[in-house]
Amino acid sequence: MMVFNAEEVLEMAEQIERNGARFYRRAAEFVKDPAVNKLLLELAAWEDGHEKLFASMRARLGEREREKTVFDPEGEGGMYLKAMADGHVFDVKKDSAAQLTGKESAREILKEAIGKEKDSIIFYLGLKEFAPESLGKEKIEGIIKEEMRHIGYLNRHITALR
Repeated sequence: MMVFNAEEVLEMAEQIERNGARFYRRAAEFVKDPAVNKLLLELAAWEDGHEKLFASMRARLGEREREKTVFDPEGEGGMYLKAMADGHVFDVKKDSAAQLTGKESAREILKEAIGKEKDSIIFYLGLKEFAPESLGKEKIEGIIKEEMRHIGYLNRHITALR
């Protein structure tokens, strides 16, 4: 079984947010609709803020939290995080922005963005379950709620597209 520590998990979270911000900025380059363009750039800025929060949480880790320990005694957290790290749930190392060709419609980009937000929520739900209280579970919960709002914003824009 692969064993993770809090620092590694938070590094994964930071990477997810970097990937998200890069995706939204790249997508904004291709979208002609000013409202969708504005939304994508706002989402990129929000993802930047999430990355900073996770980096701040990582900086506050103590030595004990940096040790190679799984957050749960049954090892379910380790299995979940291994599936995440191996790309079986989604690949945090994959740069989805690089896959955008410029040929995608605004609707296609927004649907892809919704999928990415869903993936993030899945990861953060797991992170919240396995994170020690000292890391600030309420902050992770706040990010989950914000990612859910992102899906709402994206969906409203898809509906508004003609």
